[in-house]
Amino acid sequence: MGGPLLVKLWGELACFTRPELKVERVSYLVMTPSAARGALEAIFWRPAFSWRIREIRVLRPPRFASMVRNEVTRKATMASPPRPFYADDHRSQRHTLALRDVAYVIAADIVLRPQASSGSLAAFRDQFRRRVRRGQCFQTPYLGCREFPAFFGPPEPGDAPVDSTEDLGAMLFDLDYSRDPESPRPIFFQARLDHGVMRPPQELYAKLSAPHVA
Repeated sequence: MGGPLLVKLWGELACFTRPELKVERVSYLVMTPSAARGALEAIFWRPAFSWRIREIRVLRPPRFASMVRNEVTRKATMASPPRPFYADDHRSQRHTLALRDVAYVIAADIVLRPQASSGSLAAFRDQFRRRVRRGQCFQTPYLGCREFPAFFGPPEPGDAPVDSTEDLGAMLFDLDYSRDPESPRPIFFQARLDHGVMRPPQELYAKLSAPHVA
């Protein structure tokens, strides 16, 4: 199969929101595995496979930026008959503690689903590499929030992880849709940065028996 597929993502702002902080958005120090998966799916995805994050390499030391953003407290509904939705009536200013000037290299594997042909793996890997080189994507990948777009491309020779080792505490791994697709169960793990590299526990992917379809 070869080694993991690599892609570099970077951007001016990022916010990988800690779920236990509901009112104010506060970012984790590092990109979460679920955010990395979402970025990869934005670049390349097929129903025949799922992404598994092997490593997230942090290229720049975490730095925070504090800001106030306008958000809405409710969403428009598809009611019948249609009812108007006025965003100004539900607008709320919330504080966000985001990361700034971030850059990561994601190392990930393509894992075929049972219905896929085993011979398609090499083709999928080649397609992903071509799309990364050309800057092609299905939708613009983002860094935690859609307002924070990510640039992406192949890693460069000088892209080395920061020399930092620390415990990051409980971090969101991904969402488990196997019990209730309408109300997924969050899965957490004890994250650790080891010389600038975070390695999600691979055994947790066994709990995602019904992977999220983006």
